[in-house]
Formats: sequence, C-alpha cells, structure tokens
Amino acid sequence: MKIKFRYADKIPAFLRNKFFLTLIIFILWIVLLDANNLLERYSQVLELRKLRQDREYYLNKIEEDRKKLNELRTDDENLEKFAREQYLMKRKDEDLYIILTPQEDRQNRREND
Repeated sequence: MKIKFRYADKIPAFLRNKFFLTLIIFILWIVLLDANNLLERYSQVLELRKLRQDREYYLNKIEEDRKKLNELRTDDENLEKFAREQYLMKRKDEDLYIILTPQEDRQNRREND
C-alpha cells in the first residue's frame, strides 16, 4: 500500500532521489550550519589578510623609526632639528612662528576637539 501525493508527479525525479536530497542537506550543513562553515571561514581569511597587511605596515614603520633613531643618536644637528620640529623648542634669542598647511590645520583641529 503506497500513499500517493497529489502533486508527486509534478516534482522532478532528481528531487525525489534520496541521494540527491542527502547531498543537498550535506552542502547546506557545510555552508551554513557547521561551526567551521564556509561563511565563517571566508571572514577568517579576510581578517587574516588584513592582519598580514597590518603586520607589514608596522614592520615598515619600525624600520623607519630605527633609521630615525639612529640618525638622532649619531648627529647632534639632527637631534636639534628634531627637537625644534617636534617639540617646538627654540633658542633664547629666537622667535618661533608655526606655519601650517590647510590640511595640517584641519588635522590639528580634529585632534584638539
């Protein structure tokens, strides 16, 4: 005794195949439901790529800073130039005027707000 559904004839044969349905369920499980699903894996790959780029950026910055530090330690003129530019230091008989480009001015205003 078989139960016949009203619309069973309209469903294609491959959709009624139990192996095909099992495959579809397996694919959905892997893509969406598993703890290590493909969507999560993709976001982890993107995060890893960003972290590697950040690592390269910081390694380059460290190298630049090492060069600057070496210059500051070896030459007194560079040390004086650095102190004047970064910390706005001056000699007793000097006046100091700060001239900023419009872009630097906007950046300073954002930092102070």
